[in-house]
Amino acid sequence: MNEQNAVIDRFLSDHLDDYIQETMRLCAQPSVSASGQGVRQCSQLVAEMLSRRGLEVQSFETPGHPIIVARAGGASPRRLLFYNHYDVQPAEPLELWTSPPFEPEIRDGKVYARGVADDKGEFVARLAALDAVRAAHGGELPCGVTFVVEGEEEVSSPHIAPFVLEHLDLLAADGSLWEGGGVDPDDRPGQVLGFRGIIACELFVETMSRDAHSGGAHILPSAAWRLLRALAGLKDENERILIPGFYDRVLPPSQADLDLIAQQPDFEDHYRKTFGIRQFVSNRSGQELLTSVFEPTCNIQGITTGWQGPGTKTIVPAQASAKLDFRLVPDQNPEEILELLRAHLDAQGFDDVRIKAHGMMWPFKASEDDPLVRLTHSTAEEVYGMAPKPPVPLGGGSSPAYAFSGPLGNIPVVHAGVGYPHANGHAPDENIRIADFLNGARHIARLLNGFADL
Repeated sequence: MNEQNAVIDRFLSDHLDDYIQETMRLCAQPSVSASGQGVRQCSQLVAEMLSRRGLEVQSFETPGHPIIVARAGGASPRRLLFYNHYDVQPAEPLELWTSPPFEPEIRDGKVYARGVADDKGEFVARLAALDAVRAAHGGELPCGVTFVVEGEEEVSSPHIAPFVLEHLDLLAADGSLWEGGGVDPDDRPGQVLGFRGIIACELFVETMSRDAHSGGAHILPSAAWRLLRALAGLKDENERILIPGFYDRVLPPSQADLDLIAQQPDFEDHYRKTFGIRQFVSNRSGQELLTSVFEPTCNIQGITTGWQGPGTKTIVPAQASAKLDFRLVPDQNPEEILELLRAHLDAQGFDDVRIKAHGMMWPFKASEDDPLVRLTHSTAEEVYGMAPKPPVPLGGGSSPAYAFSGPLGNIPVVHAGVGYPHANGHAPDENIRIADFLNGARHIARLLNGFADL
């Protein structure tokens, strides 16, 4: 270990308690983008945290929630862009939390709070890394940094892509450290090279002007049944999506992708234990669970219709709705898929089913040969004391990385973070391990320290 990294590690260990407290203060501020709860107050808190570190901070209004941009120069003209988000998922169901979601608590070496893993703890780990690198360089940075912290990632980042296009000079960078990252079930670090795209949308059906007595169900049209029949026509029992043209742009995994997948650990038992799974879709198992990430999906998030209270209420529902998401793979275009969905419903006789799009993202995929990817790999090995697992060519989730990489000159995008498989992101009892926070900050600091020389 060189002397700079030794200084970084000592600094982070000496100030770890302070950074955990800073994380808890940030998590105590609600910031639920879906409802707007506390979002603006949280954006102001994030701006203050960046400003305290001497960065030049700007807050940009959008049709949704503010985007915070903070910049600082460095000894090298090269610049690393950090992407994070300050918004969180809704905390419900509240009764499944051991402690209140916005009252952070430390238990058994873990911090529990909504947003602590996704993405507030990671944001603070990056601030800690920034402080540590400055301490190792006499108060200076080895390269320039730009932080982009948005407030709508959890609702598909509807305004980030146009924001980037409108601010190319402000956001110009040579590489990006994205949100996410951490360790697998074996505490082994790794990289994800790409993300699937997504369309989040909602279907609405109205068959009558009001609910009716179910004694008239033999003549009155049920919105619930109408919606279920429309949904049933979207995919078959083998998960094959039935929308004509849906698969036309799908690119199969390359041989390089398949080679990387073949080197991944088999996590079938982990999935079975974590989620209580008896059978995976289409009877998949083993490596199929990894290669199938290159297949797009159609998922029902939830259905709302009729009586949901205790007991029964004998009605024919007049209205019904369903929230869907489609995960898309390279080179699918979400705008085109939305048009195909509309055409399919119309052709099946469901022209009365309304569609509302809530957000969309495009697929993104980077190269495993990029120097920043290699730097991320080598620095992780020093921090975690083991060789990282081979990069995962495509992750199951979605990200607005596409909105930055291409417009900013096809810059590389990598990950280093504080996550682990039982962090419960988007679920009750979301948490991070304090040891992972420390290692994540150490890893991020090394990336920042080495980026100027790439």
